Amino acid sequence: MLHNIRQYQVPLQKYMAMMDLQERNQKLFYKLLIDNVEELLPIVYTPTVGEACQKYGSIYSRPQGVFISLKDKGKVLEVLRNWPEKNIQVIVVTDGERILGLGDLGCHGMGIPVGKLSLYTALGGIRPSACLPVTIDVGTNNEKLLDDEFYIGLRQKRAIGQEYAELLHEFMTAVKQNYGERILIQFEDFANHNAFDLLEKYGTTHLVFNDDIQGTASVVLAGLISAMKFLGGSLADQRFLFLGAGEAGTGIAELIALEISKQTNMPLEETRKKIWLVDSKGLIVSSRLESLQHFKKPWAHEHEPVKELVDAVNAIKPTILIGTSGQGRTFTKEVVEAMASLNEKPIIFSLSNPTSQSECTAEEAYTWSQGRAIFASGSPFDPFEYGDNVFVPGQANNAYIFPGLGLGLIMSGAIRVHDDMLLAAAEALAGQVTQENFDKGLLYPPFKNIRKISAHIAAEVAAKAYELGLATRLPPPKDLVKYAESCMYSPAYRTYR
Repeated sequence: MLHNIRQYQVPLQKYMAMMDLQERNQKLFYKLLIDNVEELLPIVYTPTVGEACQKYGSIYSRPQGVFISLKDKGKVLEVLRNWPEKNIQVIVVTDGERILGLGDLGCHGMGIPVGKLSLYTALGGIRPSACLPVTIDVGTNNEKLLDDEFYIGLRQKRAIGQEYAELLHEFMTAVKQNYGERILIQFEDFANHNAFDLLEKYGTTHLVFNDDIQGTASVVLAGLISAMKFLGGSLADQRFLFLGAGEAGTGIAELIALEISKQTNMPLEETRKKIWLVDSKGLIVSSRLESLQHFKKPWAHEHEPVKELVDAVNAIKPTILIGTSGQGRTFTKEVVEAMASLNEKPIIFSLSNPTSQSECTAEEAYTWSQGRAIFASGSPFDPFEYGDNVFVPGQANNAYIFPGLGLGLIMSGAIRVHDDMLLAAAEALAGQVTQENFDKGLLYPPFKNIRKISAHIAAEVAAKAYELGLATRLPPPKDLVKYAESCMYSPAYRTYR
């Protein structure tokens, strides 16, 4: 099978071959993915899944999850009950409004929940039958899709306001009614305004998690903790500048502020002042407070307005620059050179996906900083030779965090997600990075050990759930790492006598 997949030159063809295999022989699909994770992860997930979503209508063969549309209003529970598997533990749900950095893809965003859940299984060991991909179809504002003969969703503009909120609420209520209190619901690729509202609204009543806000934050924090471990110094001594103040940017910023607050006992209001954000209108400063969306308000500090990123770098003098803008090529030569002139070892994270939207490439970061940058990105880049050194760019991939986090929540029977669990997951991931990894420039452990890493993250998350009194599977297991490993699904054929 692997030989056959390698015959294809075009990544999308490899993706289609993998999806066919998943439909035809699930065990073989997971065996292949688990044993060749570094090679196949970019095929079943980012960056290839982005192209698959853009062309989803024309490569669509059969539904791989549940579509719930405005036409199902009043019948959502019935629709969920039609799904053949009854013991669901994880749902990944999207409304397709902000798929990766590609924008509104409507129903074609289904590729994302499908891809995410195959990683929950391959990397976190959640049983495939316990995973349910869901797309909520409220229409699309993408004119190209509305005119596309192969578009599979409702051909109408997006529903907003009350109509939208009511469908979402019916869905959340039906999920809890059908699957109980301990079902994990992961919100995926919702637009900013809805993502924050949904997390806030359901965070107190459901076991919910937003990977774009919380998963990204946890994996980036892990990279920063491991950078501090090897460079010396602490997070509290750094100055942070973000390009992009959406879900990922503000989510990462908040988790960094929480971690510094935990390390130093400083109040959160103080630790936030070390972190500056730039959005499409320039540096977020207090004179803009009135016009800011609510999730940006905590980051408006005293400073004169600054329009351009390079001027913000020179004014704020950050030690760490993080890109979550969804805009490719925004970390220009001037920006990287300014970071390199201010810092001996500038830390530059260019996190937007897919590769085409990355703020800069690994090659650019290393070349423009004369090989001094500590670099990580959201999508994979090949190792890069500069002078006598070979740099291996770290990939701040959420797939390091969410499978282990999900396993930890499920095995402890957690009923809520708490920020301390995200901090525990980040610290557990950073703890898996060795000196040998770091000497190659890696801020993250190699992906080939991902199931072992996930078991450690799951153990720390579960420990935190028990400590916070949020776990319901009692009594707690003696050895959480061993217990996590024993819970993990492995694709093996049964032997028949």
